[in-house]
Amino acid sequence: MPGWAWTLVGIGGGLLLCWLALVAALWVARPDELRARELVRLLPDVLRLVRRLAADRSLPRGVRVRLWLLLGYLALPVDLVPDVVPVIGYADDAVAVALVLRSVVRRAGADAVRRHWPGTDAGLAAVRRVARLRG
Repeated sequence: MPGWAWTLVGIGGGLLLCWLALVAALWVARPDELRARELVRLLPDVLRLVRRLAADRSLPRGVRVRLWLLLGYLALPVDLVPDVVPVIGYADDAVAVALVLRSVVRRAGADAVRRHWPGTDAGLAAVRRVARLRG
């Protein structure tokens, strides 16, 4: 086999290992079934929250960039883990939202999330519980 073929096999193997590591990390970080169900029910409010936070010019630019990237990722029809994969198919979206919201709270404070939340207080409490937000 020519040298370039071995290089392609090595790159492919490395990408496969990275993808498997990501799937394993998502499996460990996945929300339990109750939390995932809460998040799916709150999805419209969560999307509005992310959009409002991304448009808030008072937030640091890095926070807004992360939020816009999250919206782009959620809008893409292709996921890191396909939605047809049982249990963790939707977990990558939930984990991405939770991680970005945690970073927003760390950099901009919990008040920013509270200020832009479009839903009920119970809905905000559920999002805080699912994303394990403090503050």
